[in-house]
Amino acid sequence: MTFRAWRIVFVLVAFMSGSGVHVPAASAATAHKKTTVTRRGTSHRTRHRSRVRVAPAGGVYARCAVVIDPLSGKVLYDKNADRTAPIASISKLMTAMVFLEQKPDLAREVEVTREELYGGGHTQLRDHEMVLLGDLLHMSLMCSDNVATRVLARESGLQRGDFLARMNSKAGELGLKGTHFVEFTGLDENNVSTASDVAKMLQAAASTQLIHSITTTQSYEFATARRVHLINNTNRLLKSRYQILGGKTGYINQSGYCFATWLRADGRDLIAVVLGAPTNATRFADVVRLVQRTAAAAQAPAAAKS
Repeated sequence: MTFRAWRIVFVLVAFMSGSGVHVPAASAATAHKKTTVTRRGTSHRTRHRSRVRVAPAGGVYARCAVVIDPLSGKVLYDKNADRTAPIASISKLMTAMVFLEQKPDLAREVEVTREELYGGGHTQLRDHEMVLLGDLLHMSLMCSDNVATRVLARESGLQRGDFLARMNSKAGELGLKGTHFVEFTGLDENNVSTASDVAKMLQAAASTQLIHSITTTQSYEFATARRVHLINNTNRLLKSRYQILGGKTGYINQSGYCFATWLRADGRDLIAVVLGAPTNATRFADVVRLVQRTAAAAQAPAAAKS
């Protein structure tokens, strides 16, 4: 019905009400309800409800996921945990480990060049800017700065091919059978791993005190001759009730949203990994669901015994 036709209906209703003619409440309500009906016959409220996501029963949205107990190595949850997939910036955990193996002087100032800036994506760094290696490491691990990561690899003392070879050989040493790297940042979809491998990689990386410290820092500020830099950690769970012991996010189109974290919940350490979540928020929500699921499973046997 057109707007003009509805206007006539309301004028008639008003006239009848003023003349003492009783208008049933249901009729008025029905008229109001009909005005909210869309052309496809679906109310705005119904359409809004249809957009609300409901978590998969007992599972997660991510394509691959795993939860392990880092003390025992026991797998507590598994969804395609051994399926190979792109891991995006989670690659930077391995880059950081190989870089630190070279015993760098983190107080050494190095230059950012156009070679690192080209195709590096969003960054606060500028051509010819001089930055301390320690500050670049914070940028790499906290906000996934690709330019900073490239500079670290360049200044490691290893040639590019040697650095990549060491990343892959270290993956072998850690038993990461489904993991392979072709570059340092994770921008290439051929940097692949599995959820199970990523859990092991994070455990190894976060066992290094410096990586643990950086990946659990919420914000970090430093200055160069050019400007003051303020960077924030992409790990949203640092603001949650959980104690975070390490973590790394990652995203490219081919990988979806990825997240690995080592946390302590109710006195118990867990490492949770999700790969291929559909949104930024979903990857964190998936991990929280997995932690809650694990806690509920642990409480069930105790409740049964009592």
